[in-house]
Amino acid sequence: MMFSHKKVEKNSITMLIGILLVVSIGGLVEIAPLFYLESTIEKVKGMRPYTPLELAGRNVYVREGCYNCHSQMIRPFRDELERYGHYSLAAESMYDHPFQWGSKRTGPDLARVGNKYSDDWHREHLVDPRALVPESVMPPYSFLMNELVKTSDASEHLKVNFMVGVPYTDDMIENARVDMESQSDPDSDGADAVMDRYPGAQSRNFDGQPGMPTEMDALIAYLQVLGTMVDFSVYKADENLR
Repeated sequence: MMFSHKKVEKNSITMLIGILLVVSIGGLVEIAPLFYLESTIEKVKGMRPYTPLELAGRNVYVREGCYNCHSQMIRPFRDELERYGHYSLAAESMYDHPFQWGSKRTGPDLARVGNKYSDDWHREHLVDPRALVPESVMPPYSFLMNELVKTSDASEHLKVNFMVGVPYTDDMIENARVDMESQSDPDSDGADAVMDRYPGAQSRNFDGQPGMPTEMDALIAYLQVLGTMVDFSVYKADENLR
């Protein structure tokens, strides 16, 4: 056996063929099952696509590089569970393109930030972070209060996300612009329709000022939905981590 092994090691061609054979078998074992699986992500009750306003807020989040300081993935470790809550599920990011997991935590993880703070808190924090958190190194984003969200291409954003697998319906795509404007105005005629199309969505004036939705409206709407779609009372974190 040792003699045969030495022969293989001394013959580069034989060694190369052996390596390719082992890698091929390992690759087939890992890849072949994927052709028979409809999805590698376990479906979780409560998950839905982002509303047009939430999606616009996510675009602002990505544009401003928030992922450089904030992760959106709680690891299955005891200290993380105690600080942030239930560890992240793959399904929570199934409609994120690209996902915002990250690993940098200059600021806290935001996977469960939804409904943890009020809209007023988020607005004041984004306008002047150190007014609420004196030790914060986060830059101010007060300009978001004056920047209106571009609603004219809302349908196009939904169409592109549909192309990569997000299950937006024709009705959602057709009404994207109206839904974006209505979600930040609970007294509007279309507010109830937004709730019907996106169960569990929140409709209110997120930035606290009247008029068309601003980028501040959109960003707060996005932050307030993070971690709120799944009912974690029915999920039990690994008891060994508690």
